[in-house]
Amino acid sequence: MQAQTSGAPPYRTLTMTVLMTPDTANFAGNVHGGHLLRLLDQVAFACASRFSGSYVVTASVDQVSFHEKIRVGELVSFIASINYTGTTSMEVGIRVEAEQIVERRQRHVLTCYFTMVAVGDDGRPRPVPQVPVHTPEQRRRWAAAKLRRELRKEVERRSMEIRLHPEELLSELDQEPH
Repeated sequence: MQAQTSGAPPYRTLTMTVLMTPDTANFAGNVHGGHLLRLLDQVAFACASRFSGSYVVTASVDQVSFHEKIRVGELVSFIASINYTGTTSMEVGIRVEAEQIVERRQRHVLTCYFTMVAVGDDGRPRPVPQVPVHTPEQRRRWAAAKLRRELRKEVERRSMEIRLHPEELLSELDQEPH
């Protein structure tokens, strides 16, 4: 954990609210998941770009689990936060809440995590400022993001083993009692 250095940007959060209109509906009449993924990527881009002061690209998306349907006519708020910074990358956590306007009822519909990498004019990764970590909530988010980063690396390593040597791994499974 590193404290904010002088000149580091104060922008660690971003909130965007969008009305879900009929053109966002799927065949079941709910908001299409692909439309939400597009908005999530835009929110992650805006939050990470503003924090880093540079353009960013999406490196990974973790744990997009839709807990509830979002209906046409609802207001959807995307609450984004820079949880962790590496050398050139940032984790952006996004909480999504849907609001039924007439009933004034809000509900949490999903939380997900994007890893964004800052890029320079040459398209190559560039350093990002370190996110300030001062409050207990910021420390909790930073620690959880660091653990997710380690887990993501382990999953990537294991997935590579499976792609390269599935028959060896399968023979290990065949030896287990069924």
